Amino acid sequence: MNEAVVLTPERILEVTEDVLRRYGLAKATVVDVARALDVSHGSVYRHFPSKASLRDAVAKRWLDRVNGPLEKIANGEGPAPAKLERWLRALFAAKYTKVCDDPEMFATYLALAQEARGVVKAYKEGLANQIAHILAEGVDQGAFEVTDVKTSAQAIFDATVRYHHPAHSEEWSDPALATRIDALLELLLRGLEVSKKR
Repeated sequence: MNEAVVLTPERILEVTEDVLRRYGLAKATVVDVARALDVSHGSVYRHFPSKASLRDAVAKRWLDRVNGPLEKIANGEGPAPAKLERWLRALFAAKYTKVCDDPEMFATYLALAQEARGVVKAYKEGLANQIAHILAEGVDQGAFEVTDVKTSAQAIFDATVRYHHPAHSEEWSDPALATRIDALLELLLRGLEVSKKR
């Protein structure tokens, strides 16, 4: 074993992902991760005090990869209606791509996420907060008519769940999916518009 290796949490997480890919969630152990790193399992535990904390960190890392581009959209410039549509389409595409590109790893991450409830809760709250930020900008721009930004953001998140929650991933290969998404987004955006005074 090479205990002289400088271990970082990021390196451990990279290797843990490789181990999960190789052995699957049910069989992968901290010892497997340590072996792949050529260190003792105690070295891994110095960074992650338990198997659960390591798995939570892997789930968070995966969710952060989805969140990064969305955060850029939410904090970017431009009219709020276009930004909200771009943000929602990016969320749907990110989940769809993960399912289609690597369905086995997606299933592994889904199982990890089900264990990491606190991590997933924080992730969902973060997404709802990004929507709320865009809605608040829309109100400031005079584009959206929203009385309760936070509640409306959660409603949008909930209304679109079919297109981003992994429980619905089997439906994402439906040829009518793009048409249904277009119709939903048009309805949502129209519902947020400032009503025209007659």
